[in-house]
Amino acid sequence: MKKLLEKLNLIPNSTLHKKLENEEALRRQVTALFGILSSIHGADKLVLRAGKLEALNLMRSPDLTDRVIALQRIVFENPNIEERPEPEQIPEILQEVEEALADMLARRSVEAEIEAKVNEKMQERHEEYMQEIRTQLVKEKSGPENAQTLKKYAKLEKLEHIHLSRSTLELVRPQSLKDIVGQEQGVQSLISKLASPFPQHVIIYGPPGVGKTTAARLALKEAAKLATTPFAEDAPFVEVDGTTLRWDPRDITNPLLGSVHDPIYQGARKDLADTAIPEPKTGLVTDAHGGVLFIDEIGELDPVLQNKLLKVLEDKRVQFDSPYYDPEDPNVPKYIKKLFEEGAPADFILIGATTREPHEINPALRSRCAEVFFEPLVPEQVEDIIVGAANRLKVSVEQGVPELIARYTIEGRKAVNVLVDAYGLMKYKEGKSGQPSEQISLKDVEEVLQMSRLHPYVRQQNHNSLEVGRVNGLGVAGYLGSVIEIESVAFPASEKGKGRLRFNDTAGSMAKDSVFNAAAVFRRMTGQDLGDYDVHVNAVGGGRIDGPSAGVAIFLAVYSAVTGRALPQWIGITGEISIQGRIKPVGGIREKIFGAKQAGLTHVLVPKENERDVPNDTTGIQVTVVETIDDVLELVFPDKSEKVS
Repeated sequence: MKKLLEKLNLIPNSTLHKKLENEEALRRQVTALFGILSSIHGADKLVLRAGKLEALNLMRSPDLTDRVIALQRIVFENPNIEERPEPEQIPEILQEVEEALADMLARRSVEAEIEAKVNEKMQERHEEYMQEIRTQLVKEKSGPENAQTLKKYAKLEKLEHIHLSRSTLELVRPQSLKDIVGQEQGVQSLISKLASPFPQHVIIYGPPGVGKTTAARLALKEAAKLATTPFAEDAPFVEVDGTTLRWDPRDITNPLLGSVHDPIYQGARKDLADTAIPEPKTGLVTDAHGGVLFIDEIGELDPVLQNKLLKVLEDKRVQFDSPYYDPEDPNVPKYIKKLFEEGAPADFILIGATTREPHEINPALRSRCAEVFFEPLVPEQVEDIIVGAANRLKVSVEQGVPELIARYTIEGRKAVNVLVDAYGLMKYKEGKSGQPSEQISLKDVEEVLQMSRLHPYVRQQNHNSLEVGRVNGLGVAGYLGSVIEIESVAFPASEKGKGRLRFNDTAGSMAKDSVFNAAAVFRRMTGQDLGDYDVHVNAVGGGRIDGPSAGVAIFLAVYSAVTGRALPQWIGITGEISIQGRIKPVGGIREKIFGAKQAGLTHVLVPKENERDVPNDTTGIQVTVVETIDDVLELVFPDKSEKVS
């Protein structure tokens, strides 16, 4: 290249030679600087550092300018350096880089020297320091406090004097038993269990958000006022959630029953650890001694822990054991000796709350407890809860607000949460506008419902019509009943006797059995074979039907579809159907009647054998018991109507 340029007489020979020599010197200088960086950081760390500073590609570039930019970014730790230097600027830049590297090397050298001296001094004085510390601790007579602990104590005391306003949910919580809406019978039953001179353990069953926890807390306060009960006025109420308690097979920790702290592995008090004395730690059952231990969601409590709890209920005492305990050791404090030899007192009343069905609870636990049932709330009761919460908030609500919230939930807690959210939204708007407002508007509630993605709990439909092939079955999940819309269509089969009978695959095997039972009853009553029809039965919404309780409803849907006779849509039906046409009993009658009423139905048919399960108060809905399918047909087709065209 050099000779070519000389032949072309483009640049003088001496100038070109000097320029190439300068460039080569700069390249060697840059390479040397990268070598110094590699020795400082290490090759691998240098690559990582270059990658983070977006200099890796520039560092590997054959172009001198790119490598200089990469050098600047790495040394000055600035990935934003992008300006490409002119050739005459490169020496100056490299000089700045060299100075920076010199400072870095000098600093590292000093740090290494200081660190070496520190390590040397620490090694020399280690034993001396340890001895001084031991002597100081032994001789110290001022107690456990020092400047650091006193500073932390002062900080805690300062925090104690800082108070925000009361929690809104705490403010709207019922303050007396009369504020608990819709559970008069349940509350009375609960108090009767505690008001006796011999109070009973209790399990409260009911759907979420109806006041089980609040009722238990207030019931203890009421019972403590009576002279007939063993509860003192200051009787403790210890509350815990069963889902948070787990049995530890190693016995290292047990917040419910208590545990023993191993002096070696768990670190008991220093004076106990030095003498290898285990320290028992009492649990919640001892904290609740003389009062109530309330376990929410007791059905979720670990089965092993439930069995341990049963033992405590029987003995009214918790026993502790440890292989490290030596009863002959004179250094064992009296309280530890007493806990190991006599146990900790745990005489309390257990109140458990659950959303599970009674049969899902441990039978041994149920046998030791009285049972109280809280009912689902109806919309009118939810409205009363909202009005009461608004009064405790000292805020008025626009007309229609309670009704609107009650359409979206049947849980008292959820309804109050919506009201509290609307209250917060109202206050936020008040702060922005500067105009005071003491009324929660429908618009505020609608915005909260929309932001919370809530949907109406029950969509009211027109139930005053007659329809062919459609019937309202009744179902129950937990403690909440609901209406299951079952529909059917029937067409003459293309070939007689080769019709098809179809049902939702997701409905469940027992529901499919109900379809075949319905086919048998249909043939028995009409003399016709469903095999002559293509029949499709559908549970609208694809809901799963657990159990045979939809048998009668399925039969009516098929019967109506084939015969063309219309069914009244204001009637809800539940019951298992036998192949001989008898109506067999089913479960959840109370909940199903409640669900039918919620959905706007006015009449419910239930099996005769479930007559005792019908609640005393059925205001707003008619309940009729039936024994056979003939009874059902007489009720749903009272006019003996002919086929509907």
